[in-house]
Amino acid sequence: MNQDIQHIWQEILVDMSTAAALWQLAIIAAACVLAWTINGALRAYVMRSAPENWKLAIGGINRVLFPLSTLIFVQLGKLVLEYWQHTSILLLSSKLLLAMAAIRLVVYAVRYILAPGGLLKSLENTIASFIWLLLALHLGGLLPELLTTLENIKFKIGLNQFNLLQALQGLFTIITAMLIALWISRVIENKLMRAQHVNMNVRVVLAKLLRIILLAVAILVGLSAVGLDITLLSVFGGALGVGLGFGLQRIASNYVSGFILLLDKSMQIGDVITVDTHYGVVRELRTRYLLLRKLDGTEVIIPNETLIINPVVNHSFSEHKARVQLSIQVSYDSALELAMQLISEIAKRHSRTLEDPVPAVLVKGFGESGIDLMLTVWIPDPEEGSAALQSEIYLEIWRAFQAHNIVIPYPQREIRIIGNLPTPLPA
Repeated sequence: MNQDIQHIWQEILVDMSTAAALWQLAIIAAACVLAWTINGALRAYVMRSAPENWKLAIGGINRVLFPLSTLIFVQLGKLVLEYWQHTSILLLSSKLLLAMAAIRLVVYAVRYILAPGGLLKSLENTIASFIWLLLALHLGGLLPELLTTLENIKFKIGLNQFNLLQALQGLFTIITAMLIALWISRVIENKLMRAQHVNMNVRVVLAKLLRIILLAVAILVGLSAVGLDITLLSVFGGALGVGLGFGLQRIASNYVSGFILLLDKSMQIGDVITVDTHYGVVRELRTRYLLLRKLDGTEVIIPNETLIINPVVNHSFSEHKARVQLSIQVSYDSALELAMQLISEIAKRHSRTLEDPVPAVLVKGFGESGIDLMLTVWIPDPEEGSAALQSEIYLEIWRAFQAHNIVIPYPQREIRIIGNLPTPLPA
């Protein structure tokens, strides 16, 4: 066991039966209370008066403000108390507070980078467990022996010889570089998405390209820091090219199609489209697929290649509005012009119909049972669906027709018997 760690534990065991432990525990409790009070007051003041673009940095500071402020008070108490007695408990608590601050800061960064979900929760637990495990090994004096054991496990990659400790350090370096790259890309992406003067598709393309470039740079920097020869990646690049040529061409086609869709502005987030039998609103445009939210709440994932090679109806390409048509039939005995006037007034009164273009009622034809009419209205929010709209308009038309004695016909058939009826047979 490390001599410093062993000395700390020996002092703690000695102090547990004396008043020295009570003084140290009292300092820790007082530091926690003071830090909690100052932390709450400072957080409320800063978050209330800080500019919006500082909220991100302040959010990260808030996560570590309590453990770091507690650590400051503990260190102040340690400086005063060490003139009279041992302070090993305060030293141990300082290490725990540092680990707590590191966990909170890293978890906050991961939450900012990743979307909420099972992966985020698992990654948070893994990070917290890893940091606490390192601290436990350090306090238990086992960390130096573990590092020595890992260093003695050696293996070769080509002509270069490595040990397991170097491999783990390299993996940690690459993961850290990727997290930093994702953090920077998310910060820039958030600022880019707030640029209203730039087209939404262009913003999405720039954000995705920036993330890819930063990840590539992070991986190269991580590999260089480990000591690997980056020219070895040329072999991997050749293998990747062969894989794309044989088995991954559809995946590559989807990615290329995604960038084409984002750049040619044929559809944007919020557009109402019809793809095959799917009608809904574009929720997300990603590099591999499009996420379409149907009016019943379900979501459909459509590969980008499908949108390139198949016809797509964009109902809001030039203007974000949609046409809704309702078929109505009145009997031949009813007042046709009055019926058309009532239908038009009902359509104009509805809250979702647009005044321009004006709702139109046209005679579609003369049917077997009555006169066929067609009501056409335009709505500004096609993503909300049209079923409720049609139901409300039909209900108002039904009430108006009943009030004005306008009849909605039902199918009728006339049977005519030509000639004499056959004489019935005698019983």
